[in-house]
Amino acid sequence: MSVRWNAAVTAVAKCLPERRLTNSDLEKMVDTSDEWIRTRTGIRERRILDEGLGSSSMAIQAARQVLEQRGISPDEIDLIIVATVTPDMLFPATACLVQDGIGAKRAWGFDLSAACCGFLYAFVVGAKFVETGAHRKVLVIGADKMSSIVDYTDRATCVLFGDGAGAALLEPVEDPEMGLLDFLFQVDGSGGPSLYMPGGGSLNPPTHETVDKKMHVVHQDGRAVFKFAVPSMADVSAEILRRNDLTGDDLALFVPHQANYRIIEAAANRMGICEKKVVINIDRYGNTTCGTIPIGLTEAVEEGRLKKGDLLVMASAGAGFTWGSALLRWAF
Repeated sequence: MSVRWNAAVTAVAKCLPERRLTNSDLEKMVDTSDEWIRTRTGIRERRILDEGLGSSSMAIQAARQVLEQRGISPDEIDLIIVATVTPDMLFPATACLVQDGIGAKRAWGFDLSAACCGFLYAFVVGAKFVETGAHRKVLVIGADKMSSIVDYTDRATCVLFGDGAGAALLEPVEDPEMGLLDFLFQVDGSGGPSLYMPGGGSLNPPTHETVDKKMHVVHQDGRAVFKFAVPSMADVSAEILRRNDLTGDDLALFVPHQANYRIIEAAANRMGICEKKVVINIDRYGNTTCGTIPIGLTEAVEEGRLKKGDLLVMASAGAGFTWGSALLRWAF
């Protein structure tokens, strides 16, 4: 009889730039205030990566920490998946840069673009390679230098985003009750115009005109995104519990995407869980897009909030529109 493997997280790590951009700093740059930002988003500060460095630099640092934690050689990595909306360049893929940067000579890899759901989507894709037996060590990374595509004259968007990365190593476990147990993903492409970057692709390649029109930065309809994100992330988080005959009481931890404190609060309430079970770091980092969930997961491990056998849910909602959740049982 063939063995069916589950995919479990065996190591996690994060990379956050040293430089901090506080709400007070932003008060000097645009017409905003610390009070306005905190009450509407929950953010106090965010991290900013130095000029001359791309998302790959943070991804490589996070990946190296994972290898060190696990005590393994880069040659043992089979696959690298990088979730990002701010690749160093359109090609080669950031995963290729990471592969070279860490010396994972046996690994292949690719990038995955799903905006704020990127890491969650990449996590499940990576898990499937493990579950089939195709690979034994898959490195999943979420990394974004959002400061590279933010317009710091637009007070509606520049207050929201920060830079950061996180990585997780997926390996097989034979116990069917461990690792990734279920996932639920959805897309509504009609929401695309509510949150997007119109320039830089094949439709609107870079020209003086596209730069002058600020087409290479984030454009967002804040009300439409908030109206979508609150019920979407809340519902998909509650649904994955319901279809697995679980309640909020069964969960040890909820790791949500960090886009807005009120969205996180709504999702937690919908699941029936108290705040002490929720990872919240948006106040310190803002929205790092693909980095939020692996950064939060890493901090939860560092703080001793997870132990073997604990159930947790990861959930996100973002541009696309995309949204989804994943149910895991912690295996180490």
